Amino acid sequence: MAKKTIARPRTPVSPEENAQEPADLLENILSQLEALLWVCHGEGIDWSTGEGPRQLDNLLWLAADMAREAGELFQLSEKARMAAPETGG
Repeated sequence: MAKKTIARPRTPVSPEENAQEPADLLENILSQLEALLWVCHGEGIDWSTGEGPRQLDNLLWLAADMAREAGELFQLSEKARMAAPETGG
């Protein structure tokens, strides 16, 4: 059976540039979730052979996505905070 290949953006892009089909987004999230579940189970996983390297790659991809999304949320919250009128205390 051939290995599944999932294309991902190599560099950060704006949400408008990163528009993907819902099926592609779902496949990405399911691959990341599978890797996370592998780590949670953890017993007897060989990260250097078999499915291990692919799962580790997906786990790192998940962490990178979460870090990017957290950064975007922080920027949005800072813009909202700066735009909000100050209240006297």
